[in-house]
Amino acid sequence: MLTALWFLLSAGAIYAACEYFVNGIEWLGRKFRLDATATGTVLAAFGTALPESAVTFIAVVFGHTPEQRGIGVGAALGGPLVLGTIAYAVVGIALWSNRHRLRRPDAVVKVDHARLARDQRWFLSIFVVKCTLGLVAFALKPWLGVLFIGAYGLYVWRELKTGDMAADEEELEPLKFQPRAADPAMWRVVAQSGVALVVIAIASRIFVTQIEVIGLAFGLSAHVVALVLSPVATELPETVNALIWVRQGKERLALANISGAMMIQATIPSSLALFFTPWLFDLPLIVAGVLTTVAVGYLWWLFQRGHVNARWLMPVGLLYGVFAAFVAWHLA
Repeated sequence: MLTALWFLLSAGAIYAACEYFVNGIEWLGRKFRLDATATGTVLAAFGTALPESAVTFIAVVFGHTPEQRGIGVGAALGGPLVLGTIAYAVVGIALWSNRHRLRRPDAVVKVDHARLARDQRWFLSIFVVKCTLGLVAFALKPWLGVLFIGAYGLYVWRELKTGDMAADEEELEPLKFQPRAADPAMWRVVAQSGVALVVIAIASRIFVTQIEVIGLAFGLSAHVVALVLSPVATELPETVNALIWVRQGKERLALANISGAMMIQATIPSSLALFFTPWLFDLPLIVAGVLTTVAVGYLWWLFQRGHVNARWLMPVGLLYGVFAAFVAWHLA
């Protein structure tokens, strides 16, 4: 009963905090004169990816056993898989189901397709190198972590420099910490975003813990919980952010947040794991890498066509079901 109560309370806290976070981060992007896509890929993604990156950091730096450090390696692979499958599918489902409420004649995704396609290519090029390194062992491999940090820095520089060619978003909702101000104070914008992010981080850790307890209570092995359930829980903030933005008709921000978070997951946690672990994959991690590559390859194909219907994003979520089924079969 107590576990179920904490599970529901933490899930509700995450959703409520995400409402405040997306509102604050939009105003923060306005204050910094960033376009919607850069706001999602840099500001929102960096904030929501911090808790997951902290999990990897603690596991690989302070883990005392290979199993504990392996949790960090699994998080570095599981995060992109969840974002590339479940999160994009959630955007497709939410946009399709809300198309009438948003008064749209169809469910076409309104984004800068060329920019998102470019993001998928960037991710794929880095992710393939990352997975290849997980199959080989050599003396200089730990030092390659520096290259991943440099790759993310280059990505951020490009996002801040590139202008968004899509149409402007609708007017921002009033800042929740200063609802009567047409132009809220900068300190209130930062305070709202920061407080919301702290609540998201704390509630996410509680949520992940309850997921693990519930999984074990239902007889699932610790490996299944770590490889299948925990990544879904740790990526919940990005998924909830996307859901909120899509319901507001701002799928450009939603997809930018997911895309930016995937770039962080492909670089920062991987560099930490390269520094402090052998970075060698077992079979489930290899399968996770393959399925992530397939999912992002499909997304790249969609966006480079220049016309995406929300229904076409939904099937990509099935790939996570394939991974869950494989892990269950493999560990059985």
